[in-house]
Amino acid sequence: MNLNNKILLSFIFTLLFYGFSLLPRAEVYNVRYHIHPFFTRVVVDIEDLREYYYGKLYNPDRIYIDFCQTKLNPNLNNKVFEIENDYIKRIRIAQYMPNIVRAVLDLDFSKIKDYRIFHLLDPFRIVIDIYPKERENEQKRRVVSFKPPTPSKSGKYSLIRQLGLGVKTVVLDPGHGGKDPGAISKNKLLIEKEIVLDIAQRVKKILEKNTDLEVILTREHDTFLPLEDRAVIANQKMADLFISIHANSSSNSKISGVETYYLNFTQDPHAIEVAARENATSTKNIGEMEKIIKKIIQNSKIEESKELALTVQESIIKKLSSTYLNIKNLGAKGGPFWVLIGADMPAILIETSFLSNPYDNARLKSENYRQLIAEGICEGIIHYINSLGKIIKFKK
Repeated sequence: MNLNNKILLSFIFTLLFYGFSLLPRAEVYNVRYHIHPFFTRVVVDIEDLREYYYGKLYNPDRIYIDFCQTKLNPNLNNKVFEIENDYIKRIRIAQYMPNIVRAVLDLDFSKIKDYRIFHLLDPFRIVIDIYPKERENEQKRRVVSFKPPTPSKSGKYSLIRQLGLGVKTVVLDPGHGGKDPGAISKNKLLIEKEIVLDIAQRVKKILEKNTDLEVILTREHDTFLPLEDRAVIANQKMADLFISIHANSSSNSKISGVETYYLNFTQDPHAIEVAARENATSTKNIGEMEKIIKKIIQNSKIEESKELALTVQESIIKKLSSTYLNIKNLGAKGGPFWVLIGADMPAILIETSFLSNPYDNARLKSENYRQLIAEGICEGIIHYINSLGKIIKFKK
């Protein structure tokens, strides 16, 4: 390398270093964790996007994550979180250097099968998932019984069924959020983004408590997430099912009931109206229409998405009808929903009830009604998985 190139490289590195260091320090303001039945998730909340690095150290065993150009909230300085399981001992966090906050997970590598470290946006946060090795009694409990898959309700065996594929990871997508409130009731007391987040959290809690499924929410708080990013999250997580949860609205206040959609074209005026409302925040332009249409046509999961939609719809109606009278079954149908385009797995959108209808509105206020919707969704998911020939038990 000649002298001029060395000088140029030195200048570039200096520029990058000082450019990065001129960024204001973002605050690391929260650390939280949750022990799931078969893994532990640690989340570190940071007020703005920052680079981060991580590594593995031995004697003692530990994983560290360094957050660049950050400062630690004073309430967290040298904080230690003791963890009640046998493969993670504790979480420690401190201001490691003036511009670097370091989080450390003290572990026992002999009891750990794998770990994943990744980030999520809006708000920016770092997620650390730790997967332990299975003990003998857990292996026995996790045994899944098998049987030949049944054909779908249309009498077909999709490629998914022919290959004997199952379900391990479910991504739940609470619709709207942040600056996008979704539908709002006439009296403004009920907001779609709040209702659907509550239902999604209930579904997640039920599935994690009663099954071995890994359940991920696209948003866990009142944050805005573009429509186009929601299926991307499911793809990144290599999800097996994607379920977007919404509350409905109509210009006709007499319309009530529950309906479920899968990705397809439609000439149904009501489905077109619902799709138009749910797609309102899309940032795509007319010039991209041909590419969008090709994506819908080439979606090989339509048959299984339809099967999932029919099964979940049936389960929700059955669950609600066990307690409430006159639950309208509006069926499962196709529709061109942006949130479903691009999903690499069976994907559906559930319109749980109408905020624009006084009877549905009153029921959605009830925690019992939302709990029954969540239970119906869960039972539909289990019925669908069992139809694939992978029998999993669901303890209520």
